[in-house]
Amino acid sequence: MIVERPIHIDYVASPGAAQARFLKGMSEGRILGERCPTCNKVYCPPRGSCPTDGVATSEQVELAGTGTVTTFCVVNIPFAGQSVECPYVSASVLFDGADIPLFGLIQDIPWEEVRMGLRVEAVWADELKPSLESIKYYRPTGEPDAEYDTYKGHV
Repeated sequence: MIVERPIHIDYVASPGAAQARFLKGMSEGRILGERCPTCNKVYCPPRGSCPTDGVATSEQVELAGTGTVTTFCVVNIPFAGQSVECPYVSASVLFDGADIPLFGLIQDIPWEEVRMGLRVEAVWADELKPSLESIKYYRPTGEPDAEYDTYKGHV
């Protein structure tokens, strides 16, 4: 026999210390990662530990906000509540000095000109929050494209 009982659990989700530092940095217009003391990889956003080596990370690394498009997708399908007109580009951006790319919008360039290796910079929102929404989008820097060998491990 199965007896159904209504259950209610109250909880408050809060980020760990590494994520809290990252989100605070976002609210200050700074991009923070953490370096693994064993393999020296820089994780952004930080996880608090290295998933490869299983050791705690604590060394803060401030990243400049410039990086390279490693992969991207042209979005042509509209959805309810979207804030960007189709077509638009979502891309993985590998910040200079980081070992994990972040996902975000690419703008200020025609969608058909976006490519792997494109050098981009973060454009900050007018109102900074403790959120990835503080980076409004990424735009081209005008620098030459990055060589494939510099990001091939992140594709």
